[in-house]
Amino acid sequence: MKKLQGKNILITGGASGIGKIMARIALEKGANVIIWDLNRRNIEKTIGDLKGLGVIYGGCVDVSNIENVKMAAEEVKKNMGVVDVLINNAGIVVGKYFADHSITDIQSVMSVNSNAPMYVTLEFLGDMLNQNSGHICNIASSAGFITNPKMSVYAASKWAVIGWSDSLRLEMQQMNKNVKVTTIMPYYINTGMFDGVKSIIPILDPEKTAATIIKAIESDKKMLSISRSLYFFARLGQAILPISVLDYIAGGILGIYKTMDNFVGRKK
Repeated sequence: MKKLQGKNILITGGASGIGKIMARIALEKGANVIIWDLNRRNIEKTIGDLKGLGVIYGGCVDVSNIENVKMAAEEVKKNMGVVDVLINNAGIVVGKYFADHSITDIQSVMSVNSNAPMYVTLEFLGDMLNQNSGHICNIASSAGFITNPKMSVYAASKWAVIGWSDSLRLEMQQMNKNVKVTTIMPYYINTGMFDGVKSIIPILDPEKTAATIIKAIESDKKMLSISRSLYFFARLGQAILPISVLDYIAGGILGIYKTMDNFVGRKK
């Protein structure tokens, strides 16, 4: 997707964090933006903050609810037309040992992080295929390629996103369709979602991260890890090192396995 000007871009989780920043950047590039979010107050504030930059439309949508997604998608198509770029950004985390999770915790995290991107994509993929153009960007996580205590279900949900997202990319290639798929795997981002996390590896700046994601869409990146050094360490380590050695480096030296010890998360 070389140019975003004039394109319709839908961002889930678009009323806060990097979703809101990406919405602003897209508007600055001349795109028409649709934001979906569960927080109506944040939607109204975001639209108020950004409406001077261009066309922005918002919907209060529970992306884990299939019927809600279907209704909202019809509304978008009616009001805005075909979605050219879809950014599946909405996500939640429960930061505690798996033994302390409730069934509701598990269902919520897997529904929002893993199932919802597929629900939303299915609603807009048909139009992209019909016009033989489009771009789907799925925000996964570095937790999708390296395991970590106190985020087992979150990690599971992001491993699922990576597997589905890159499989979808290959399907578009096999179908000879000009629909691009980008999988983004960021490290912790300083947006409030992971408040309390302490890390030797630098926590990502939201503005720079959002700009990097938009650039990845514009340049048709297939897969991007932010931070690349962690990605290469994890992939290489998983390939050649005994698990005990990998655990020692990741947990003992880099401190990755302790990053969630003081997690508090975003205040509601």
